[in-house]
Amino acid sequence: MKLARDTWLIFQRQMSILLHNPAWVIIGLAQPVMYLLLFAPLLKSFANAPGFPPGGAYNVFVPGLLIQLGLFGATGVGFGLIAELRAGVVERFRVTPVSRLALLLGRAARDITTLIVQSLLLMLLAIPFGLSVTISGVVIMLGLVALIGLGMASIAYAVALALRSEDAYAPLVFSASLPLLLLSGVLLPIDAGPAWLKAVATFNPLFHAVKAARDLFNSHGGDPDVVRGLVIMAILALVGVLVGARSFSRAVA
Repeated sequence: MKLARDTWLIFQRQMSILLHNPAWVIIGLAQPVMYLLLFAPLLKSFANAPGFPPGGAYNVFVPGLLIQLGLFGATGVGFGLIAELRAGVVERFRVTPVSRLALLLGRAARDITTLIVQSLLLMLLAIPFGLSVTISGVVIMLGLVALIGLGMASIAYAVALALRSEDAYAPLVFSASLPLLLLSGVLLPIDAGPAWLKAVATFNPLFHAVKAARDLFNSHGGDPDVVRGLVIMAILALVGVLVGARSFSRAVA
């Protein structure tokens, strides 16, 4: 009960800060919307090409955008924590009885809420362009995004607590995010690439998340790829929470 109460208190505080500056929600959505408007139309001419998944250009591309949104939205939260470290906010929690795990979970709950809102907005914007969805597919997709957000945000917080500097955090995050993004098949399906690229991509957790997302948007919710993607993302979330909780415990010990 104490963990749940403390998590709710931290979540309320973090949401209050976010709602006082909602521009970050729009800024986080701007990049995938630009891809939706300026890149997705180019894929229509490739929709019938060999190796391109069935379902239409937008039902292939938008699921990848949602995974990309989860990746960048979650990894960017470390900058906010570094600012709180500099302001002494995290240091003040040393003298409070709040659960150290709640410090992570409350923030992560705020991040997941933000990602879910952004994901819903992106899907609504994509429907007039040709995206077709089912209620069950949307619900499971949001669960997948939530798992990605929980895992990646927890790891981002751990890295931010270790580095404590934007100058060190930014290049590390961007350098790690780029290969994860390219090897996930977000922009173009990996199946259309050479065999060696497919083999390397299988070691990328987000590759399996993208495959699961595309199956969900093409009414293949019972496909093994969906189960595999959800399980891998759940493991990533669990590992992220364990790493992040340990980092918060050390930082506020």
